[in-house]
Amino acid sequence: MKKRLSVPPTKSALLQVGRQVKFLEQGRAMLEKKRDLLTRLVYERLAQYRQLRAETAKELAEAYHWLGIVQMRMGGQMLRQASVGLSQAVALRVVARSSVGVEYPSVSASPLPLQPVGLMWTDVSFDEARLRLRELTVTLARLGEAENALWRLLAASRKTQKRVNALKYNIIPRYQATVHHIRAALEEDERNTLFQIKVLRARAEAAP
Repeated sequence: MKKRLSVPPTKSALLQVGRQVKFLEQGRAMLEKKRDLLTRLVYERLAQYRQLRAETAKELAEAYHWLGIVQMRMGGQMLRQASVGLSQAVALRVVARSSVGVEYPSVSASPLPLQPVGLMWTDVSFDEARLRLRELTVTLARLGEAENALWRLLAASRKTQKRVNALKYNIIPRYQATVHHIRAALEEDERNTLFQIKVLRARAEAAP
């Protein structure tokens, strides 16, 4: 048996608790809709995250491949010298976004033109490696946004589900049990009153 609220079994209490039950049920319905929407967004983000993970793995392998070629053709010291003073190859912009009340950082990554290298002893593989690393950086930024949004949506979905469960299995049943208790008590009082009226009427009729 669900634990009831500590309220007097009166008609005013019955009306008040009844209104609260309706309000709580409306709140549960709204939370269930939010939970369903969050679940859909989680699956959408999960598909995007998996796709970006696959793209990242592919681009990472290609970037390491070209870095290995550059290392063999130019050597470590020349590679370091050629990399000194190079401007950034990607422009990053982070802004706050929100989905269903869940905030997460949105990362915008735009590739920039590669700065020419004037050293005569640089190899063509050096520019190819830079291109691959630039592509990888853009994809990593998108992956970071997708992963961050995914985990925040998951956390919000679990939190919403806990609130739904609390309303459905704990709070609302307590209020409903209180309504049933008050109704039963009022009906019992009404029966007792009717019985007393009948007794008094019978006595009045039996009196000489």
